[in-house]
Amino acid sequence: MAETDPKTVQDLTAVVHTLLQQMQDKFQTMSDQIIGRIDDMSSCIDDLEKNIADLMTQAGVEEIEGENKIPTTRNS
Repeated sequence: MAETDPKTVQDLTAVVHTLLQQMQDKFQTMSDQIIGRIDDMSSCIDDLEKNIADLMTQAGVEEIEGENKIPTTRNS
């Protein structure tokens, strides 16, 4: 059957190729969007960490070797 009607096989191959290309394009677009959102979240987390560190400094809390230390006396 394939030998008697090669145009049908070629058409089917072209349609499948087109569909696969469209799927690949959609996946690439989604992947780019996900990576962009991850980058945005990373920036937000960096900003949040900086703001927390600033607030801790303003409150007189020091971070020493990964542990929080609250001073025993504060002169306000």
